[in-house]
Amino acid sequence: MARFLIEVPHPSEERACKLAIHALLASGSHYITHADWGCNDGEHKAWLTVDVDSKDDARRIVPPAFRAATKILQLSRFSLQEAEDMLRVHAEKQAG
Repeated sequence: MARFLIEVPHPSEERACKLAIHALLASGSHYITHADWGCNDGEHKAWLTVDVDSKDDARRIVPPAFRAATKILQLSRFSLQEAEDMLRVHAEKQAG
């Protein structure tokens, strides 16, 4: 399985914000009910991290009304050696 960060934006107007929060929480998805919200700090988005097989699987967790605006990123962890190798490859690409 892969790990994905799901970012679900919603409008900042109070009514729209409340409706978005209610819609996501009422979805019944275990993942959505454990989302982190940025609304109290002016960032009207919900974030959740899930372990699923694909981006499509991650997108299906989000209620249909929010899927088009949802951003999904596959997350990775690197060892120190992997990070150094990646930096070297990027430097070679920029130089050549």
